[in-house]
Amino acid sequence: SPQHEHVTNVLDYTLNLINQSLLRVTCPGTVSEWDWLHTMQPGYILAISVLGILGNVFVLLVFCLHKKACTVAEIYLSNLAAADLLLVSCLPFWAVNVANGFNWPFGPLLCRLVNVGIKMNAYCSIYFLVLVSVDRYVALVHTMSHGRMRRPSYAKLGCLLVWGFGLLLGTPTMLFREVKWFPDFEVTACFLDYPSPKMELVFNMTLIVFGFAIPVSVISYCTCQIIQALKNQAMERFNTEHTERKATLLVLSVLLAFLLCWVPFHLVTALDVLLRAADISGCNLSNILDICNQVFTYLAFFNSVLNPVLYVIVGKNFRKKVMEVFEQLSMRKKMATGSQRSQLSSTLKTLA
Repeated sequence: SPQHEHVTNVLDYTLNLINQSLLRVTCPGTVSEWDWLHTMQPGYILAISVLGILGNVFVLLVFCLHKKACTVAEIYLSNLAAADLLLVSCLPFWAVNVANGFNWPFGPLLCRLVNVGIKMNAYCSIYFLVLVSVDRYVALVHTMSHGRMRRPSYAKLGCLLVWGFGLLLGTPTMLFREVKWFPDFEVTACFLDYPSPKMELVFNMTLIVFGFAIPVSVISYCTCQIIQALKNQAMERFNTEHTERKATLLVLSVLLAFLLCWVPFHLVTALDVLLRAADISGCNLSNILDICNQVFTYLAFFNSVLNPVLYVIVGKNFRKKVMEVFEQLSMRKKMATGSQRSQLSSTLKTLA
């Protein structure tokens, strides 16, 4: 069904499937197989959006309101929270789209902007994790040189470059996204319409290489080195700074959650691109890939809700920051109340 595949295409590398689905005959029996998934989509997307917005806004407020400047790792994690917030802020538009029978009601500009935001999250999230993995690798494996390399100014510059890179790779979405009426299916779809199949294949391969293969390779190498360094230090009874170890445990938890949520999504996408490049098709195969794309897309979205939970459960430093922020706010409130009382008292004395 073209409508079923339209939701599968929430991310740009799968969004081009709708163009093919509009031109081919629906596989027999697919509607009943998809019904169970589509009944839960709007509610699931909205739940992810609400929880993700609350969680990531909370994380950003803690980092911003805390009186001490953020460490290098915290700069990266706060930018990761911002990327997650960008994603979950875009998802309600898709929830409305699904509930509206897959007719896009928000116009062409939001069609482009919402999907650029989703695409940027796909790229920026993984590259912020690359940065934080490299930071932990330098801090634990190359401890002698980390003072020169791990500076907040360098971290902020790295984050700025990641945002720019994500925006650059989201350019095709901005250029080729369209809202178009399909009279045969009575659907006004927001979809990605590449000028040619060759360009579509190039951009899909770009996503797989730059959005998955390269960053995951770097993350995997750094993670292996970090774990080995922690084991060696434990065997040698060599104590790293306590804060470094706690930060590393949080980073490893975030990396594990990211890989569990996103790797199935990228693997199915890579398989889909390879099969289409080899011109291998079939009703059963297409239906299985579409359902897997659907499920793994929403599993990937769940990662944006999971990260703030991990900060609270695993991040001892983060929990300490939360308590200190509440203490700061409480002190400010007491000082403001005391100031108001002092002003009132002086006013009464003047009147007397």
